[in-house]
Amino acid sequence: MNSTQDTSVAGPGLKRVLGLWSLVLYGIILIQPTAPMPLFGAAANLSKGHVVITVLIGMIAMLFTAISYGRMANVYPNAGSAYAYVTREIHPAAGYFTGWGMIFDYVMNPIICVIWISKACLNILPEVPYAVYVVFFAILFTGLNLRGIEASARTNAIIAAGLGVVILLFLGSAVRYLIMNPPAEPGAWTKPFFNPETFDFSAVSTGASLAVLTYIGFDGISTLSEEVHNPRRNILLATVLVCLITGILASIQVYAAQMIWPGTDFPDQDTAFVYVAGKAGGLWLFHTINFALLVASIGSGSGAHLGASRLLYGMGRDNAIPKKFFAKIHPRTRVPSNNIILIGVIVLIGAFILSYPLGAQLLNFGALIAFMGVNISSFIHNFVKSEKKTFFNFIIPLLGFSVCFYLWLSLGIKAKIVGLCWLMAGVIYGAYRTSFFRKPLQLARIEDNNTSE
Repeated sequence: MNSTQDTSVAGPGLKRVLGLWSLVLYGIILIQPTAPMPLFGAAANLSKGHVVITVLIGMIAMLFTAISYGRMANVYPNAGSAYAYVTREIHPAAGYFTGWGMIFDYVMNPIICVIWISKACLNILPEVPYAVYVVFFAILFTGLNLRGIEASARTNAIIAAGLGVVILLFLGSAVRYLIMNPPAEPGAWTKPFFNPETFDFSAVSTGASLAVLTYIGFDGISTLSEEVHNPRRNILLATVLVCLITGILASIQVYAAQMIWPGTDFPDQDTAFVYVAGKAGGLWLFHTINFALLVASIGSGSGAHLGASRLLYGMGRDNAIPKKFFAKIHPRTRVPSNNIILIGVIVLIGAFILSYPLGAQLLNFGALIAFMGVNISSFIHNFVKSEKKTFFNFIIPLLGFSVCFYLWLSLGIKAKIVGLCWLMAGVIYGAYRTSFFRKPLQLARIEDNNTSE
């Protein structure tokens, strides 16, 4: 791993068919336009009723990392995301370490989605065993992604449209409720942003650390760099746009929710937003939001499944993991079908052996490692190695790294132990693959053919 060599991968490559708005839709579905809904109750309690400001702080914080992602995608328009950037900008060993950690992020997302969806379905049809739901949704995710990237893009568009309608239904009901039941004091309209009676900077900071999780998933956009028209332009734009759109949508949703339910005393904290919807629109909206969150989780899990297969493809093409299996592209659908099927098997097993809370923390463990790696890569490329050492190139990646490092330190002890064990297993495997890191990784050639397509 002390040096690199360029090689080309024989056989069919990935197909460039995605435009800017297909990328934006993919990113929004991966994050979920309804992302603040499950977090609303916990964020309201932690921030003492200042969910809107925590979401906005989270948006600003994640924009730093989003910019770093977009700028590195301009330099290295390759599948593999943070793995590719760290490998080529810092060192292959560091890239391998980052990629191994990222596997937690990409694989845990569909696992926790399958767990949540299966348990949500039990609330609708409790007669059906949990295992049946797990098997069904694991197969569904795999089947959706085996169809090809164009079919996946169409699915994303349908899901985005459906969730958009649900959000509009909630906001319409919220406006109607607030017109019929306006707050007694005019000052109440600004309390979701600042309530002098309850505001506490420490509480808001803690709430913001949770609200940042609303945005985790945007990095999956960069894994599709080799399937995008003009990736040097579109990856950066799509990454930043997804963070902005998610932040604006999330702020509007939680503002309306806080105006409808000003306090923090919910019947159930985890499903607080569903109770807010029920208060605003009645039982039909209660069930509609419940169903929408189920659909959103299907879209997010399927999208993460897609991103995981592309991450393994990038690592396999570099022979960090066996190239023959992981770098293989199906000749008809032009997707890495081996990886998609493998991820499906892992999701099936993981949904039986992991709990939702542990899976979510393991997801954050891998995601934050990737975010830190990308910010360091951006700092080295755009400031340390650049002839133009501007303040922008200096401060943006450092702020992004600092936020991510703080969040990583705040993870639970069990997640850290399991995550560090996984990283140790990766180091052992990497040592085996490279004769104790004496053999170089063979990096695939970066083809600069994106501007003409």
